[in-house]
Amino acid sequence: MTKLVRILSASVVLVILAACAASSSAPGVGVWDVNVSTPVGDQASVWTLAADGTGMMGGDQGDQALEGVMMEGNMITFDVEIDAGGQSLALSFSGTVDGDMLTGEFDSPFGAFAVTGTRQ
Repeated sequence: MTKLVRILSASVVLVILAACAASSSAPGVGVWDVNVSTPVGDQASVWTLAADGTGMMGGDQGDQALEGVMMEGNMITFDVEIDAGGQSLALSFSGTVDGDMLTGEFDSPFGAFAVTGTRQ
């Protein structure tokens, strides 16, 4: 019985350590409620960022795959191409994660758009 308790305890500790290591290696991983301040008003979206460098941005314009998602430390960068009223618009994001808060900006041909977000 004592051996079983030790094995279960060790297993729980290993699972907790693995979860901590996974979450600390890429603090941007997760689902984010995001607001982008644009010249035509604030735009809400939901971003899903995965540890494997893939991502998706969903909003009123539909779902867009994020390209080249890089997460290094608390920095996140990626590119995305969106449909802006029938025209394709290429955007580059650069931002930081602090706990459950995301801040940064999209660089666009029309200037920078401020971005804020919170983890779901």
